[in-house]
Order: sequence, then structure tokens, then C-alpha cells
Amino acid sequence: MLSAVARPALRSLRASPRGIRHLHVENTVNNNTPFSYANPKALAFKMIAFCGLGFATPFIASAYQIQKASA
Repeated sequence: MLSAVARPALRSLRASPRGIRHLHVENTVNNNTPFSYANPKALAFKMIAFCGLGFATPFIASAYQIQKASA
């Protein structure tokens, strides 16, 4: 019974061609990351801000919840 239900779905998967994704990356110097690191100080600031915000988010959320519960 289950195979009779699943058979049309499997046929439709086989019939529709999947989109093939192609990616071409030129192997040049300073082209191996999705961001620019020409200015090291700006990169350091951005990375510290990004990682710091990710690290601080749970603490900020818990402090907010504790304050909300005590009010």
C-alpha cells in the first residue's frame, strides 16, 4: 500500500532534472575569502564585533529575561 502511494512521488523526482550548480573560482592571491582584508585594522574590528556579538547574545538575552521576570 505504501509503495503504491510513494511510487508517483518517486517518478516525479526522476522525471524532473535537478539544477546543476557550477562554481568557478579563480585561484588568485587574496581571492580565497568572501571579504576584503586589505585593511587589517578594519578586518580585526569587524571580526571582533562579529564574534563578540555572537558570544554576548545569550548573556544579553538571559539578563533581559531575568529583569523581565523580576519586574
